Amino acid sequence: MSRQEAFPPVMILCGGRGTRLRDVTEVLPKPMVPIGGQPILWHIMRSFAAFGARRFILCLGYKREVFVDYFMNGALRSTDATITLGREPAVVFHEDPVVEGWEVTLAGTGLDTLTGGRVWQAARYLRPDDREFFLSYGDGLADIDLMALLRCHRNGGAALTVSAVHPETRFGELSLADDRVTAFAEKPAQTGGYINGGYMVLDRRFIDDYLAPDPAAALEREPMARAAAAGDMRAYRHEGFWQCMDNQREYLLLNEIWGSGQAPWTRYWDK
Repeated sequence: MSRQEAFPPVMILCGGRGTRLRDVTEVLPKPMVPIGGQPILWHIMRSFAAFGARRFILCLGYKREVFVDYFMNGALRSTDATITLGREPAVVFHEDPVVEGWEVTLAGTGLDTLTGGRVWQAARYLRPDDREFFLSYGDGLADIDLMALLRCHRNGGAALTVSAVHPETRFGELSLADDRVTAFAEKPAQTGGYINGGYMVLDRRFIDDYLAPDPAAALEREPMARAAAAGDMRAYRHEGFWQCMDNQREYLLLNEIWGSGQAPWTRYWDK
């Protein structure tokens, strides 16, 4: 990608309830659960921003107001300020607030809408010249080379490219022939290979060819299975760090890793 070419927008699925992390998500939506002092969503966005991402579309549902508060009041959270109330309210910051240079679209996609329906709805915020976009879940961290993932997608010619990783056996298993996905099975009982790591690149045509305006449509079921069967789904093999936050143990693990000062997912942050 040339320096003149803008990094594609990033769509992040943030609308789920996170029921397996219930002790925390009864108060916060899972993407807003903190790793260190910041939500896991912020860590994901920082990882994309390290490669040049500036535009984010968040697919919201459960506890939407928490996201609105965080992004609207982020500057107030990072520094001391004096607020004048009344007819002419004003805010005076006593030091430069920490504000990321991001454009964040907060897209309401329904309380109980499944992932395919969320992507379909949020796609209205893509620009006409966005030929592709990244798609990620709001609960997984990795040290994926996102530029390499983007090059893999562009070179492969498929409508969808997923990151293939090797974690625990709980997610959609990918059957691969070189970099072509030949089959996709959601959450098989056993697996010895790769799973979908959740960092994906989609061509715009994936929306028209494989999605529908159906709130009950799950991206990981029929749409991905049909794309794989049509030879329209590719994989980028990632052999490095990947960890989701799906339960209390993984929440504690990610906080422990961050506390060590050697969090692998920050690998590209300062480059």
